[in-house]
Order: sequence, then C-alpha cells, then structure tokens
Amino acid sequence: MLDFMTENILASSTTTGITLSAFLLCVATGLGIGFLLVLTYRRKSKSSPGFLVTLALLPAVVAMIILMVNGNLGAGVAVAGTFSLVRFRSVPGTAKEICAIFIAMAAGLAVGMGYLIVAVLFTLILALAEMFYNTKKMQEFCGATQERQLRITIPEDLDYTEIFDDIFQKYLKSFELAEVKTTNMGSLFRLTYQVVVKEGVAEKKMMDAIRVRNGNLEISFSRPLNHNEL
Repeated sequence: MLDFMTENILASSTTTGITLSAFLLCVATGLGIGFLLVLTYRRKSKSSPGFLVTLALLPAVVAMIILMVNGNLGAGVAVAGTFSLVRFRSVPGTAKEICAIFIAMAAGLAVGMGYLIVAVLFTLILALAEMFYNTKKMQEFCGATQERQLRITIPEDLDYTEIFDDIFQKYLKSFELAEVKTTNMGSLFRLTYQVVVKEGVAEKKMMDAIRVRNGNLEISFSRPLNHNEL
C-alpha cells in the first residue's frame, strides 16, 4: 500500500498519478492567488476576518479538488453531489466555517482516492496558512475589521444627524449610521450604527458619554458582526 501511494505521488506527469512537485506548485500558486485577491478586495471594501481567510484559502482548496478529480468522471460526479450538500445545512454558516468544510472534504477526497501523503501535506499547508492569516498583524495588514453593532435610543426632538459624532471620533476607528427606526408610538428614535472600536478604549466610558447625550435612554452594544460573509 505504501509503495502504491509513493508511486502515485512521485509518478511522472504523463500518468494519472499526481507528482509531488505538481501538487506543491498548484497549492502554492493557489495560496498566492488567494493573497492577491485579499489585497485587491481589501482596498475599498470592509470585510470580516473570516471572509478574508476564506478568500485567501479557497483557490488552493479548489486546486486540490481539481487535482483529485481531473480525468475521473465518477469522482467528479461524487464530488459535485457531496459539495452540493453544504447549502442544505440547517444552520447557515459563516464564510470561515464553510471554507473549513471544503478543506475537510478536499482532504477526505484525497484520502479516499489513496493519496494519503498528499492529504496530510495539504492539511498541514492549509492549517499553517490559516494560522498565518489569523494572526493579528496579518489581519491588520489585510484591513480586516471587527465591526460591532451599536444601538442608541434618543428622544424624537433630538437631531440625530451629528449629535454623537464628537464622541464617536474620540472612541471609534469608524462608524456608520445603518438604520433609523421609530419606536414607542413614534416618541423615540432607535439608531443603529456599525462601528469599529479603537484599541484600548474603555467601552464603559463611551457608553457613559452617550448616556449623557441621549438622556440615559436605552443603549446596546452587541458582539462583532459577520457581515460580508457567504
């Protein structure tokens, strides 16, 4: 069995086997293309860290699948059916979760076709790449943002256009008014902002400043959003 796997990996490119050099070249090229896509996408778009990691890894995953399926009609049909099941999961997943499923499927496909060493190498390479993209410095370089949702309730007679701008500029990297909604029979406005908090900021101080401005009405500050996810 070991001889069979070694022959498959080190076979010449004229056979149906996968050469080690071809495998490494395809995966490396896929990761390089993914990195270029991340750099391009981040220029004028705000993205969650999970989406950027997925964008970086997906070309290598697809390359791995094509290497496995190339010239094998039966494997192609099986892969198409297996991957189509992802869309029918009961709970919608984030881009990062779906990418993890694709990686697991690609590795399982390689194992099922007898390329055990390729499967192990692929898993190790993708795991290292994901760890690299999840580092804080890399996410800052790629422009990944951890957006949070801030909801503020104000009286109807308060002009919400720029009422909190000075507070936001002090405590936030960025902010955007996403929704304005009336509540309590029209006597109150509920403002929804997408915000990115500056590092080292005490959130309580910001909320206290907002409470002074909105008359101590309701304020909610929710967990990071997974916007721009698949």
